[in-house]
Amino acid sequence: MATSAENNLTEAQNELYGWIKNYMRDFQHSPSIRQMMQAMGLKSPAPIQSRLKHLQEKGYISWQEGKARTMQIVDEMVAGVPILGSVAAGGLIETFSDISDSLDISDVFKRKGVFALTVNGDSMIDACIADGDMVLMEPIQDRFSLKNGTVVSALVPGLGTTLKYFFKRGDKIFLEAANPTYEPIELNPSAVVFQGKLLAVWRKI
Repeated sequence: MATSAENNLTEAQNELYGWIKNYMRDFQHSPSIRQMMQAMGLKSPAPIQSRLKHLQEKGYISWQEGKARTMQIVDEMVAGVPILGSVAAGGLIETFSDISDSLDISDVFKRKGVFALTVNGDSMIDACIADGDMVLMEPIQDRFSLKNGTVVSALVPGLGTTLKYFFKRGDKIFLEAANPTYEPIELNPSAVVFQGKLLAVWRKI
């Protein structure tokens, strides 16, 4: 299988990557799996999904597997946001003047498999995560390395997906809200699938 020395991609991966970049430049959103299949002349989604997975592993795209519309091109993501000073939440302070630093958020997007979820409900309100916020999540590679107090997205059969604090006490898992009106969810470890841990919260005003 031929590989490009310039970008360590195979010809097939490079072809798809170039096509995706052009498509997203022209249409300002990511293509569907079906559109990628048609563009690459394929009749099955499996080769496309395989190429996308390799592109993600090599750091070229950010993609939530199985959801093509979540795709982003890593080298076109915002590398930094200027920090212009401080703002008071109490009394007034002198306004900012010169740019003092830059808030680098590129590291968040360069992590493999980063995906976003829209928050529904107020169970994490005391953690400053409100209804309608977008949370950026990092896949959990090893559930046994999870630390108590980590904010996780967890799939509980029969209950759906929930965003909660993770705690392990004895042989039980507890998913706890950041809102006293919600009771903790007590589970056996085998009854929960951890999807990701919180990286950042994005809120549109």
